[in-house]
Amino acid sequence: MSVARRRRRLPDEVRAATIRAVLCLAFTLVGLLVATLASYAGSWLLTPALMAMGLGVFGCMWCLLEIMISRQVAAQRARGPNAASPMAGSRAAGPAPQARPLPRPAAPPGSGPAAGGPAAQGTRQPRVPFA
Repeated sequence: MSVARRRRRLPDEVRAATIRAVLCLAFTLVGLLVATLASYAGSWLLTPALMAMGLGVFGCMWCLLEIMISRQVAAQRARGPNAASPMAGSRAAGPAPQARPLPRPAAPPGSGPAAGGPAAQGTRQPRVPFA
């Protein structure tokens, strides 16, 4: 099996956070390019471009933090108490296990019908009250 096929798909929230981070990085790079060209030209666009670039850097850090948090949440959800274990499919495919009867306890010696115990006499032993 190739490496590309073994790669797991990202959960939807992680994929969405990654897309937002890429878009924010693109916005920041455009702001950097505009700020550089505006500084060479001595244009008034330098101040808004620097502000946009600062917001873009803040946004990129925010998006990276969001990616880390959403990956942790997705990993916890995958390992959570209601998550299916890797072996759950193989257990469900086979027949249900049958309950085996418990072995009967052995009677103490001298209490059977052949030994002349209470079962041979047809009487029951008296109950002892618990205190």
